[in-house]
Amino acid sequence: MEDFIVTYKWLSFDIETAKITEDGNNLEAERPLGICCWALAWETHLGVEIQTGHGLAANYTPTPRLGKYECQALVKKLRQLTLYEGYTLLTHNGVGFDLDILAEESGMHAECVELAMNSVDMMLQFHCTKGFPIGLDAIAKGMGLSGKTEGMSGSLAPVLWANGECVKVLEYVGQDVRSTLEVALRVEQIGELRWIAKSGRLNAVPFSRWMTVREALELPLPNVSWMTDAWPREKFTSWMAEAKK
Repeated sequence: MEDFIVTYKWLSFDIETAKITEDGNNLEAERPLGICCWALAWETHLGVEIQTGHGLAANYTPTPRLGKYECQALVKKLRQLTLYEGYTLLTHNGVGFDLDILAEESGMHAECVELAMNSVDMMLQFHCTKGFPIGLDAIAKGMGLSGKTEGMSGSLAPVLWANGECVKVLEYVGQDVRSTLEVALRVEQIGELRWIAKSGRLNAVPFSRWMTVREALELPLPNVSWMTDAWPREKFTSWMAEAKK
């Protein structure tokens, strides 16, 4: 990697899915998952600004999931902010999940591929560099940040949303985009990426800059001969090859 930092104008992005699934470890078999809500975070001179959104019924209450046109409006919003207002889309596993789901729900496959390729995906870059993924909370805690909302998870969000606890889910997705943004900025600041391994050990690797997905996918494949079940890059990117039916 180059020995300099490229500072982006970040737009952190995350969604929560709508479908209550039977097997959280096999979400692909449960699709389509739908989207119940989304969140964005960006920096201002006053601090971090967060915007959340969801579908709206005729009486302005949240709907169980965003409709197709609402998903298309979200894609158009992301394109407006990135193409014309100078933001760089920032995610943690957005290529492997959020933008894949958004492409399916909106039907705007080509536009979501474009968003993905020009985004910075922290999990994907780490995977392309080291050969294995790490979770957002593991990095946040390693970097001394608050991380994800305690007691919440992506699999619990659809259940709470369906039970009418929408505020709790919106707070959760809002904290996720805040945490993603804080991690990106802190890693840039100290020039090192730290994370807490499952063993509880603090690990760290030197860091020079965040790469776009397009750049990360051009990195040479790391040596994963020591791993018994290494994930190929296609696990994250296969959806971009062709539109989902």
